[in-house]
Amino acid sequence: MSLIPAPDGLAEQPTPAPSTSHFAHIFNRLQPTPETVVLILAILIGGGTGMGVVTFHYLIELIHSLMLEDLMGAIAPWGAWTLACVPMLGGVIVGFMRWRWQDFGPGISSLIAATQGKREISPIRPVTKMVAASVSLGTGASLGPEGPSVEIGANFGLLLGQILQVSQERQRLLLGAGAAAGLAAGFNAPIAGVFFALEVVLGTTFATSAVSVVLLAAVVAALIAQIGLGAQPAFALPAYEVRSPLELPLYIGLGLCASLVSVAYTQTIKLAQTFFRGEISGFAWVSRIPRPVHPVIGGACVGLVALALPQTLGIGYETIEALLRDVEFSLPLLLLLLAFKLALTALSLGSGLVGGIFAPAMFLGAVLGASYGKILAAILPAGAIAIAAPPAYAMVGMAAVLAGSVRAPLTAILLLFELTRDYRIVLPLMAAVGLSVWVIESLKPISKPGLNLKQMGVNVEPDQGQEALKHLTVEEAMQPSPLILPYALPVLEASEILLHGHLHSALLVDETGQLRGIVTLQDINRVLAAPERTANSVAEALSPQPSATLASQPVGEICTSELLYAYKDELVTEAIDRMGARGLRQLPVVDREPPHLVVGLLEQERIPLACNLAATRKALQRHLTAPLNSEEISLPTLKQPA
Repeated sequence: MSLIPAPDGLAEQPTPAPSTSHFAHIFNRLQPTPETVVLILAILIGGGTGMGVVTFHYLIELIHSLMLEDLMGAIAPWGAWTLACVPMLGGVIVGFMRWRWQDFGPGISSLIAATQGKREISPIRPVTKMVAASVSLGTGASLGPEGPSVEIGANFGLLLGQILQVSQERQRLLLGAGAAAGLAAGFNAPIAGVFFALEVVLGTTFATSAVSVVLLAAVVAALIAQIGLGAQPAFALPAYEVRSPLELPLYIGLGLCASLVSVAYTQTIKLAQTFFRGEISGFAWVSRIPRPVHPVIGGACVGLVALALPQTLGIGYETIEALLRDVEFSLPLLLLLLAFKLALTALSLGSGLVGGIFAPAMFLGAVLGASYGKILAAILPAGAIAIAAPPAYAMVGMAAVLAGSVRAPLTAILLLFELTRDYRIVLPLMAAVGLSVWVIESLKPISKPGLNLKQMGVNVEPDQGQEALKHLTVEEAMQPSPLILPYALPVLEASEILLHGHLHSALLVDETGQLRGIVTLQDINRVLAAPERTANSVAEALSPQPSATLASQPVGEICTSELLYAYKDELVTEAIDRMGARGLRQLPVVDREPPHLVVGLLEQERIPLACNLAATRKALQRHLTAPLNSEEISLPTLKQPA
């Protein structure tokens, strides 16, 4: 297989197929305007994702009809126990697929790695995963369709980026647009889909033209889904009614309960995954069970519980709809549903059945909210305060548990707002969701990227750069020879040195060489924009002589003297936390021993490059017989043709 240089500095990739190269060649020859590119990409990603999600939902309905209607109709006369056979049969099919294909991949992290040129994605695996998810959900696994829907869109966005041979940043943007389109089509909620992409998948904001791709792709996907699946929202929710402003503290209490359920939910999922890997003390024998048998075990557990609690079977939209329509559920039944749905979702995901945990989180939130509303009605004195019916608390509980589980508060608020289409619910939503996420952040702060996606049931693998960051020292990432200027140097001379050197900052030292401060371009610009200098700016600009003040004022008077430091032997992660606390872009690196002489400068922009270099160095070591020493490497010289 031949290799060609990848565009925009990407790592070398396999030569694309002739059709791919031909398509990119035509696209480059046409040279469309940026606005045209945005429109074309949005239509392609939104349309492709929308049709993929519609196909996925039809496949789920087809398997559900074949298994839980036709098959159950044939074997039901044998006894009620036959209901347990359907999820077990689904586990057998998924187990066979895992035996045949080993890994359904790719997850969101794998797709992001592909945008960075680190791996190649097989085009058949997303289809295999979609079929496995359809079988799992169609036969009653306690999971949801949103994880596979997001990955359908993300795969389509990445495929389009590879066809057009765009840059890394644009490939990741297209991936985010596909993820937004997937969620928008799955829930018929384009606004929530956009914020999901920005809040969870991409984790940042982009230029207006870039965000336009995400916005338009979500709209097109939602439109395609409305044509294929109907224009109605995922749930038909009742009208929300505000009974009293004094009721708001009760919703804050619901947010606190939701945070506890969210923590229990995510921890139970981790426990189930650890159990099936055989990493729990006393259960090491589980790891000796062949992996294709694990989905059978998960399906059997789902089926056995469904004999007593059929509401726990499948995605659970029907039960959520019943709770929101105030169908009578006793409080003991609601508490049983809360406990067993949580356990079955963890078992389904841990055993290898395929699906997401958005829908189960909403199920748990609806059950929690309905239970909370019933308890309030029972314990509050009659007439003391006008409170809403349990369905109102069920709606708010859905958003609070969802936000706490996936740590995406804006997505949860907007999703419920789009489903209710009633602005009056926003205030209780914001109160409950805000408290739920705040409590969870206080109990278990996110320590590594990708945890949001992993909690959603989307496959997340550790990124090589992030793994390298855990062991990277400041000495490996710092600039060893930063610009050092005398503390008494005039401002004008210091600014000229920064401009000629194309530098952002300089360290200032006194006569003894001890660090006294750091001066940046922002400090100098702030002095230039001072009111007393602005009045004379025109005269100073026309005068051939420099400003007397700038020529004589020491740069030490305008620098930042209260500094945070980094030491070359500490981990970069510790320095990053220190920088993040103050919003700094650089830290001076000094010796631990007095007089704390300057040994380097740690700049925020250099850290990603240092991580990638460390990851590449580690990967390269496996192919070398001797340790890699950068000092012994000499760059080749190119001979000019005669």
